[in-house]
Amino acid sequence: MRAFYHDNVIADQTALHDSGRAVSEEDLKASGVLYWNIPVEDDGKWEDEIDAVARDRQYKNRDVKESSKATLGESYEAMAKMVYKEHMHEDEEIRFVLSGSGFFDVREHPTDSWVRIHVSKGDLLVVPAGIYHRFSLDSSDYMKVMRLFKDEPKWLAHYRGAETDENPHRADYLKNVQRVTALAA
Repeated sequence: MRAFYHDNVIADQTALHDSGRAVSEEDLKASGVLYWNIPVEDDGKWEDEIDAVARDRQYKNRDVKESSKATLGESYEAMAKMVYKEHMHEDEEIRFVLSGSGFFDVREHPTDSWVRIHVSKGDLLVVPAGIYHRFSLDSSDYMKVMRLFKDEPKWLAHYRGAETDENPHRADYLKNVQRVTALAA
């Protein structure tokens, strides 16, 4: 995993867009974004580590999804646009990368700057409920992820707007980030 501020150039969403300004894992944590690296090896030990994280964080369900032009076919372009449009969820978004690579962009609070997180095989990322974010494959055009869920598998996006800004999950997220920031000061 490597995190950095997005260069804000509006162009190919699969390009790196690295501004040259790094973001630390601690800074991500202050925004509620959690990260683990669990090497995916043939010995299966990674599965035990994923199971341990799932037990600790009460993730009850999981599935595996592949994203690429080859696997999504005609729905690829629409899907790529949909997940790249700025949105939030009322649940955590938990992704463990089994192969391939891509980007999660999260909005930093209170600056509203985009932080780009480049993830690849072995990276486990937890994007908190209520944070504005988006996703894109990188130029490799392939990612296989295990999605983990606290309850039944679902993916319901609330696209950014006045109504979503008032969503209780968004309000809770902002309170938590402000509390963490105040404690760190």
